Amino acid sequence: MLAGLRPELHPEPYGISLQAAPVDGAFACIAEAEGLTVIAPLSVLPADPAWARISLALHSDLAAVGLTAALSGALARHGISANVIAGFHHDHVLVPWARRDDAMRVLQDLSRHA
Repeated sequence: MLAGLRPELHPEPYGISLQAAPVDGAFACIAEAEGLTVIAPLSVLPADPAWARISLALHSDLAAVGLTAALSGALARHGISANVIAGFHHDHVLVPWARRDDAMRVLQDLSRHA
């Protein structure tokens, strides 16, 4: 499974914040008891810090075991925080904007050596 990751870096930075309602252009909205977390490009949701969105071209199975652990573990070994969002078809990793190129190298190496 890891051999087929094919990480793709989105060119724009993203913000994550609590909002009263969904934001036009949002990538993801997560409803929690404390409020609505919205993830969207900074152009529509100014927030600090900025995050990079890396999407995995791999069509992952929601029941797959160990993918999130492998991704976050590899990034953690390089001191890169990772927030993983599993979509129905693909997984997405949010990493600090300043570390996006490092994260891409880590994920590409993980895929290459799988």
